[in-house]
Amino acid sequence: MTDTSAAPVATPMSSDDKHLRILSTTDLAGIDISLADVVSTVEGAYRTLYAGQSDNPRKLTVKPQDGHSVSYAMLGRDGTRNVVAIKTSYKHGLDKGRDEQHYYTALTIYDDITGLPVAMMDCSRIGSLRTPAVSALLARECAAPGARSALVIGTGTQGRLALPFLLTTLPALDRLMVFGTHSEGITAVREQLRAHFPDRDVEFVTDLRAAASDADVIVATAGAHTPAAVEAGWLRPGALSILVGHGLTPSTLHRADRVIATSEAQMNVTGTDMADADGKLPAVDAEFPPVIAGNTAGRLSNTERIFAYNSGLVVTDIALGHRFAQLALAQGLGTEVPLWQ
Repeated sequence: MTDTSAAPVATPMSSDDKHLRILSTTDLAGIDISLADVVSTVEGAYRTLYAGQSDNPRKLTVKPQDGHSVSYAMLGRDGTRNVVAIKTSYKHGLDKGRDEQHYYTALTIYDDITGLPVAMMDCSRIGSLRTPAVSALLARECAAPGARSALVIGTGTQGRLALPFLLTTLPALDRLMVFGTHSEGITAVREQLRAHFPDRDVEFVTDLRAAASDADVIVATAGAHTPAAVEAGWLRPGALSILVGHGLTPSTLHRADRVIATSEAQMNVTGTDMADADGKLPAVDAEFPPVIAGNTAGRLSNTERIFAYNSGLVVTDIALGHRFAQLALAQGLGTEVPLWQ
């Protein structure tokens, strides 16, 4: 992977301390960035965090008692790029179908050298790239040697790019399976795979138990209403299960031989649906930053079943958001708003 430790410092996109450059969904959609660039940027953020050069405080969460919405606030600092940023995320309609839900997320970045704003941007594309990139890095570090088969559960935003990113870090995968219940999502999965890997195809499965039993790597990205529920007893020796959304039962966590989390603190906040009958989560054997830095082993044996929790860290959003800001600046994208005058 490319060494991002020498990444350039932030370049303010706003012309002064009175204006803020806004990057819209449309601005970011037109930016061309390779999967390898995304993976490298995200990996660099983990390495910088482990080196003690970045700050990633615990996220704040607000959720009403009836569970109809959830909101997060995440503040962080990237010590390589010398930027400070805050990400906000709000999702409404968790008690409704996908078409009735509303989701808004934004990232605001400031240059910590000049003190000027860099940009405020829609964070949806950043998240849609960052999360599968993290799953792909987890697979690279924690999958059993010689892993050849992968199963993705879910065909939403995260599921659609899961396979292209997995092939970026594990190119030897030769059986690609997807379980999904939405026809438009199934079509989008195939389109995304062929856009990045035109010589590869995906197998859409209906027997989830059989597919899970055959998979070396499982990435569960489905929404909360998914019928998918993979049990620990279905998993083959050496299997790696990565939880992003839903699709795995708590048994895959509690009966795992080894548990890896991007952040144990965040897992304890956002992973409560995986708690046992007593409301408890097992201790994490290793967090991912020292694993990716090579200081801790991701896997100890070829046969242990590993559960990995991918909750995402804001420093990865910051790194990728700053990368997008650089590319946007080079293309003259965005709109300056006189926010502070």
